[in-house]
Amino acid sequence: MRRGIAIMGAIALSATLAACGSADNKTAMSGKADGAQSAAGTKGELGTITVWADDTRYPQLLEFSKDFTEKTKIGLNVVQKPTADITQEFITQVPTGNGPDVIVTAHDGLGQLVVNGVVGTVDLGSAKADLAPAAVQGVTYGGQTYGMPYAVESVALIRNNKLTQDTPATFDDMIASGKATGAERPFVVQAGENGELDPYHVYAFQTSFGAPVFMQEADGSYTDQLGLKGPEGAAFAEWLKAQGGAGILDLSVSADIAKQTFLDGKAPYIVTGPWNTDAFRKAGMDISVLPIPSAGGKEAQPFVGVQAFFPSAKTENGLLVSKFMQYMGTKDVQQKMFDLGGRVPAMTSVAEGISDPDIKGFAEVSGKGVPMPAIPAMSAVWEFWGATEGNIVAGKEAPADGWTAMVSNIENTIKK
Repeated sequence: MRRGIAIMGAIALSATLAACGSADNKTAMSGKADGAQSAAGTKGELGTITVWADDTRYPQLLEFSKDFTEKTKIGLNVVQKPTADITQEFITQVPTGNGPDVIVTAHDGLGQLVVNGVVGTVDLGSAKADLAPAAVQGVTYGGQTYGMPYAVESVALIRNNKLTQDTPATFDDMIASGKATGAERPFVVQAGENGELDPYHVYAFQTSFGAPVFMQEADGSYTDQLGLKGPEGAAFAEWLKAQGGAGILDLSVSADIAKQTFLDGKAPYIVTGPWNTDAFRKAGMDISVLPIPSAGGKEAQPFVGVQAFFPSAKTENGLLVSKFMQYMGTKDVQQKMFDLGGRVPAMTSVAEGISDPDIKGFAEVSGKGVPMPAIPAMSAVWEFWGATEGNIVAGKEAPADGWTAMVSNIENTIKK
């Protein structure tokens, strides 16, 4: 699941990278730097920009750089960074002049990038109208857009077509359908660790009660005003208790157990993400990706993770970076990024043209979801959210009392 930025110690860059954003660094690099990062790419006639990428996207961007440089005459120096370190190192290195021109990462760390003054704004231009709303909202902070989205990701409802062909519109319909199959469990979703529920995986059910974690401005920017308090949040808490009492939500079901239960045909439905569909396919399962059914009467909106390219606020290659962002916002390039990485495209016209039914299913669900809040206040929510939900499911806390205490704890932590 996604729980914001993983904060770890920053790794010092090698002297070779010290001027990666400067005008005199016009040659592509190869090999290892300090034994912890690789760098390679292309050299361009108009200059070269440096992009930091994690382990997964590094080889994809190396392949991408060939076409990019051929068409734009701009070189692309791609530096590999560990996933857990990349955002914090960006925050640390940009002010020193040792950071890259661009970073590609998930949007949920955007708030910290903005607060630390290390990320620049991006004009989405004509691409904005064709990007999924959640993708645009994900790179929007305080009314400004800071990145060019290229992929989105969310959980969805996965159905085992061998067990049922139903497409439930409500949670109760799904449970009834699941029970009718005679499977061991009518539905499965992973819980968290240490007696917690997993708020990320059940968030769509919470939003169906009209209880979003934070309120949003008209442009999608999140405020620090909690939306999960009030009667809507209390109603969701009561629902948690009922599902725990019925054994539908089970804190003993880890991510691995949930996955294996579905693989073994012991549950006709599972809420999970695209990271598990390959395993289902390799097992020869016939599956369908469906919208998550509503539990509270409103539309169920899962969290959406937005993958995007973010510019450094300190880049000395502003014009080249601007051209890079414009290039990334074109339909052909969004298609190319999908071909290389297989992630659901952020551009709706590209997503609609994909033939893979599972990718199209996730695209549909992600298109109706909401971006995970990138504001720093979200860390206060994670601190109490899953534990409180777990206590309510397990019957350790009364729904109203537990939820009210959680809201108070979150608000007090945000104020500190």
